[in-house]
Amino acid sequence: MASIGQTARAFLLTEIVKGMALTLRYFFKPKVTLNYPYEKGPISPRFRGEHVLRRYPNGEERCIACKLCEAICPALAITIEAEPRADGSRRTTRYDIDMTKCIYCGFCQEACPVDAIVEGPNFEFATETREELFYDKARLLANGDRWEREIAANLADVAPYR
Repeated sequence: MASIGQTARAFLLTEIVKGMALTLRYFFKPKVTLNYPYEKGPISPRFRGEHVLRRYPNGEERCIACKLCEAICPALAITIEAEPRADGSRRTTRYDIDMTKCIYCGFCQEACPVDAIVEGPNFEFATETREELFYDKARLLANGDRWEREIAANLADVAPYR
């Protein structure tokens, strides 16, 4: 009896008819495709994109050279050198990230006690050469200045969950 039903399904091509019905059902629905360079989809507040170094509102850099981000980085992509300043506080003299090594795990962001290093909302940072993916302190601070408003809003959105 089972073989008769299987033969009838094969003869009547029920799988093809079901597939065509599914195709017709989706053919008339609105499209979900984005025209990427001109349209951009929503980004989660927890998105991990290009790294940035943030500043305090008075313009002073946030990084206190505790080197927790360097210690926790599983890819060993972060290099920090620091020295004490005249007022006794420590600040970085060198803060480098090798983005070719970075795995965007977010551990550096989670380890930072002052939210100095953050993975920002920028995902469009493709380069033509590998050397452009070696970020120094100046580039990281420039990224922070460029994206500060969005980063502050994202951090405020996820604050209850941290």
